[in-house]
Amino acid sequence: MINSSMTVREVAIEVPQSTRLFEKLKIDYCCGGNRSLIEACNSAGLEIDEVLGMLQTSSYVDKSETSTVDFQQVPIADLVGHILSTHHVYTKDEMIRLDSLIKKVISAHGENHPELRTVGELFDRLCADLKPHMFKEEQILFPYILALAHACAENQRAPFAPFGTVNNPVRMMMMEHDTAGEILRDLRNVTSNYTTPSDGCMSYNTLYEAMETFEKDFDQHIHLENNILFPRAVALEAQLL
Repeated sequence: MINSSMTVREVAIEVPQSTRLFEKLKIDYCCGGNRSLIEACNSAGLEIDEVLGMLQTSSYVDKSETSTVDFQQVPIADLVGHILSTHHVYTKDEMIRLDSLIKKVISAHGENHPELRTVGELFDRLCADLKPHMFKEEQILFPYILALAHACAENQRAPFAPFGTVNNPVRMMMMEHDTAGEILRDLRNVTSNYTTPSDGCMSYNTLYEAMETFEKDFDQHIHLENNILFPRAVALEAQLL
């Protein structure tokens, strides 16, 4: 049963399809997942009883929908593969596309909308953070997590960890997730919730729609890492040591 004392993270894990509702209600379930549901509702100006009712309804959504996959039950190797092929690939492709779109829109509308230059600066910062972040995950953390899963399957001890314990890179990755999440919140604020101004062209509208979609994918991406993959990796390493 879902209740107001559960953390947002616990609800997102218990009812996977709730993440879509959280996105709609502007409740942070990835970087802010450790807050209680009632705290998150108060922060978003929402009535807890209404949100609980919506969550109960969400729990009965058709389980065949891809958005309701219970990633807690997915093998770790498949979960890592999903994060890489779905979210890392998308993020890298969209960073290139959005960078080009931002430059185009600034060129056309920057004089009348000086906030666009702030959008460009924030997005540059976001890309500068996310590129090395994903590289570290792909080259260091994820291979170690996959090695943990393999050791478990073969009934072996945990592999050697050059960083001491998986807790260390996990902690660093989560801190970097928080930083990226803050930049995305700043982007949402400076764009007035991605609202295209009345004199905005098609490219302006396309840019803001794409940036909002990018933010939603980021939330799903970080939810899978912070709330599911990382805790499972920490527990698995402890089991094998």
